[in-house]
Amino acid sequence: RTIFSIKRRMGTDAIVRLGDDTFSAQEISAFILKALKQRAERHLNQAVGKAVITVPAYFTDAQRQATREAGQIAGLEVVRIINEPTAAALTYHQHDDNQTRHLLVYDLGGGTFDVSIVKIESGVVEVLASTGNNQLGGDDFDRKIVDELLAHLKRKHGLDVSADFRVMARMLRAAEAAKCTLSSAPYTRIEEDHVGEKDGRGVHLSMELSRDRFETLIEDDLSLTMQAVTQALKDAGMMPGAIDQIILVGGSTRIPRISALLEEKFRITPHGEIDPDLCVAMGAGIQAAREMGMDNAAVLVDITPYSFGTSAVGIVNGEPSLNQFVPLIRRNTKLPATRTEAFCTMVDDQELVEVNVYQGEEPDAMDNVRIGNYLFYL
Repeated sequence: RTIFSIKRRMGTDAIVRLGDDTFSAQEISAFILKALKQRAERHLNQAVGKAVITVPAYFTDAQRQATREAGQIAGLEVVRIINEPTAAALTYHQHDDNQTRHLLVYDLGGGTFDVSIVKIESGVVEVLASTGNNQLGGDDFDRKIVDELLAHLKRKHGLDVSADFRVMARMLRAAEAAKCTLSSAPYTRIEEDHVGEKDGRGVHLSMELSRDRFETLIEDDLSLTMQAVTQALKDAGMMPGAIDQIILVGGSTRIPRISALLEEKFRITPHGEIDPDLCVAMGAGIQAAREMGMDNAAVLVDITPYSFGTSAVGIVNGEPSLNQFVPLIRRNTKLPATRTEAFCTMVDDQELVEVNVYQGEEPDAMDNVRIGNYLFYL
């Protein structure tokens, strides 16, 4: 009686079964919209009858129409349907900036992915090119972790739980939690009690998963997204150097590997200081205010203007160095923020490490500003 990623089924004839009942994708979406409508009414203490709804830029006309129908079923007049990257660009738009800017919006959510090139000029937000994959998202990453857990149980305990939907639901929740943890920590331990029985005894799941291993699992999927980025640039007739700003949209963009791939390609740091889970909805709110003739205020957030990190043995400008800068909290990160990274000692039985903290963007830590240090006893 649980539905995941219904967005992927919008615009199709798919029938969803919940218990003894069957529903269309529009009806399931309508349940969600109706619940949101009720929450808004409780918060505002007044009736809500109209809505602006966002959809992936790569949605077809059939999928957009299905979304409109879902709103109508939920009792909402759908004033306008706008693309998610357009909404995100509205959130990031600086009202006092009259310069022409080109934005790349990288939108990777739970169920879908799209990338758009957006032009902002004189307050007009125009999508120049969009491409993507409506069947690629964070849910796929979760399932790859689940496959890793199933292989671990098979290898260690000779147990196959893939047919037990209750255990699989637990493992899917654990996989999602692990994915989130690995966005800010190098390792996580996944533990679930009593996932099965063997020889009359309960079997418990306990497995450590590293960020490196997780990134290896999803590398092919991320490569597909970068191919889409290249295609969007080609469709817009632009080179990477013409992009002024990269906006990260969707919870899955918190995966550090994504920012690294984009920064490697464009040589600029992606922006994610406005919550990637919320910035599209905030843009929809801004558009709704415009539709109702209301003025809207700029979005204000506290961010770190510099990257914060430490120094380590590594490579700087192609040469070995004792002072490679390792950024941990990157500039434009929303505050407060916490990040964890793993480092290795230099020699066996090392007892003490001096940790220096720097702020800046230079690859050589000595070229950045040292803001403190502390001694760490092992």
